[in-house]
Order: sequence, then structure tokens, then C-alpha cells
Amino acid sequence: MKSISHDRWALLVSAVILLVLPLVASGYVLYIVNLLMVFVVLSLGMHVVIGEAGQFALSHTAFYGIGIYTAGLINTACHPPFFISILAGGLLSAVLGYVIGLLALRMRDIYLALATFAFGEAMQWVFLNWDKVTGGSNGMRMQPAELFGLKLTNDLQAYPFVIGVAALMLWLTVILSRSQYGSCLRAVRESEVAAMAMGINVKAMKQSAFAISAAFAGIAGGMYTLFTSFIHPESLGFQTTILVLTMVVVGGIGSVRGAVLGAIVFGLISELLRQALSVQEIIYGVILMGFMMFKPKGLFAGNQKRAATVITPAASA
Repeated sequence: MKSISHDRWALLVSAVILLVLPLVASGYVLYIVNLLMVFVVLSLGMHVVIGEAGQFALSHTAFYGIGIYTAGLINTACHPPFFISILAGGLLSAVLGYVIGLLALRMRDIYLALATFAFGEAMQWVFLNWDKVTGGSNGMRMQPAELFGLKLTNDLQAYPFVIGVAALMLWLTVILSRSQYGSCLRAVRESEVAAMAMGINVKAMKQSAFAISAAFAGIAGGMYTLFTSFIHPESLGFQTTILVLTMVVVGGIGSVRGAVLGAIVFGLISELLRQALSVQEIIYGVILMGFMMFKPKGLFAGNQKRAATVITPAASA
């Protein structure tokens, strides 16, 4: 009860700070907060596939890029309300994630990591070379997102919508984690053989986890288009995947709270290291290896107990 109470107090304090922030902060600070909210959603998506389902996938940035380009192209082509372009990016990413999830049925551990890493690298190649669609190595300039004729042209205008989408995705993650479906995912993570013995459809669980995770990444990409007007493929490389993976691992694998706090902490660290791009991957790699070796539960996971929800065959149908 104490941890629940602490979490609720933390949410309340965070909500008050976020409400007051636009009244006292500069545009740069609001940009950083908007970016942190994107990282939070990205981290929550990776939490679903790695923390809940136990599938070590490294294709998250590819779906993030798909969400950005899909939302950006739709905004430029027909100027719909921004939530339509964000949903479109999330849906396309979910479909591709479901397809990539087929790999999880044949591979695991390092082989799955390598296969999904290859997909991520292939998608970055597409982003870099599909000049007619993505702008290639020159990047793509996007039209401002709109909401019923109102153009979001700065960080302050985008701020409430970015916060709203991030809050919605956090709520959905908590609901998923506490549901019987979440218990089924964790059963698959712990032991596929035991999960099948309990009547869980392991195949469906894996594929759905990949689809949900990819949808989160695609929606995060759509969120990014709310406050930026330019995207370059170099920002969608393996470095971003390592950054998000570090957020989840250091925050605490299997913990929603850890995913959120890890995203905030390492989002800020990435901004501080912006002038040291050549050594960022080394720093993240050292941090990641150190925590996996010496503190695998992460910084913010707390003393979590295994879910005790009774799993029935009907839950996995």
C-alpha cells in the first residue's frame, strides 16, 4: 500500500508541475519536456515487448521512424486533425510489428535480437535512400500538425497535446500490465513451456506484444511531429535504439515506473551529451552493461512481486 501511495503522490506532483510549467518556462524547456514525453512512450513500448513478454527485440527505432514519416507525410498531403495522422502511424507500425512478431515464433534470445536489429538497419537504409518519399540524406521538412484548422507551430502550442497523448499511453500501459492479458505475457516471459501447459496461446501472445510495442513506437513518432518540422534519418539509427533500451534496463525491466523514470533520466542525459555525439554510444553501452551485470533490477523498479492473477485458457484465446 505504501508503494501505491507513493506512486499516486508522485503522479499528483508531476501533474501539478506539468500544468504550471507552461506559465513559467521558456520555449527550450517546453521542447525538452515534449521530447521527454516522446521518450516515455517509446520506453513504454519497449517495456511491453521486453519487460512484459520477455522478447529481446531491437527494432523499436524503425517503428518510431515509420510513425514519424507516416504522420509527417499525411500532415503535408491533406492536413487532417493530428490525431488521425498519429493513429495512422501507430496502425501501420502495429501491422509491421505483427509481421516482425512472426520471427519471435522461430527465434529467441540473441538470434531474435540480431534479426530485429537487421530489420531496424534495413529500415534506416530505406529512410536514407527513398528520396522521393523521405527526402533521403537531405532529410524531410514537414508541415505543422493541425487540429481543426489550428496549426501547431511552436512547442507551447504542442505541449498540452503531447502531454495528453503521453498520459493516455501511460494509462493504457498500466491497464495492460494489471490485466489478465498482462499476466499471460509475463507467463510467456518466465517459461513458454509452463505457459503452454496452462493453456496460453504463446504464439498469439508474442505476436500481439510485438504489434502493441510497435504501435507505441509509431504513436511516439507521431507525437514527435507535433513539435518539430524536420526529420533526418541519422536520428533514427541504432544509437536511438540503444538509448531507449538503456532507459528500460536502467529504469527496471518489467516495471512501468522504471520505464517512465528511466526515459526521463536518460532523456535528460542524452540532451546533456548532445555535444558529445561521437562517444554517446560508448557511454550508453558501458552504462547498459554495468547495470545488466551489477544491478539487473534497475534503479526504479522497487520491490515488485510476481503477478498472482489466475490465468485460464480462455484468457489467451
